[in-house]
Amino acid sequence: MEIPLAQSVKVTSDTLQVDLSDGRTISVPLAWCPRLAHATAEERGRCRLIANGRGVHWDAIDEDISVEGLLAGRASGESLSSFRQWLNARFSRLATHPKRTRRKRRAG
Repeated sequence: MEIPLAQSVKVTSDTLQVDLSDGRTISVPLAWCPRLAHATAEERGRCRLIANGRGVHWDAIDEDISVEGLLAGRASGESLSSFRQWLNARFSRLATHPKRTRRKRRAG
């Protein structure tokens, strides 16, 4: 059986949705993808199709998800220790380099 290719991706606060080349749309809970679940909305929105649509990659969180895995109903295969290491590094990086926001100065 030939695996359909991803054509587009949408990530909400609780769901990963992938439109496939055979007309189907597959949706899975973000709980299946812990890195996506811990990503910001901006990070979730910045993805790209890889391997001609066989998967999706998020650079900011170093996450790859395959269409084949989604269709097989497989949640993330990342080990708990690997995820914890990534999460700790993420929190450390955010604590030392918080995103700076600028306040608008009022004229007057």
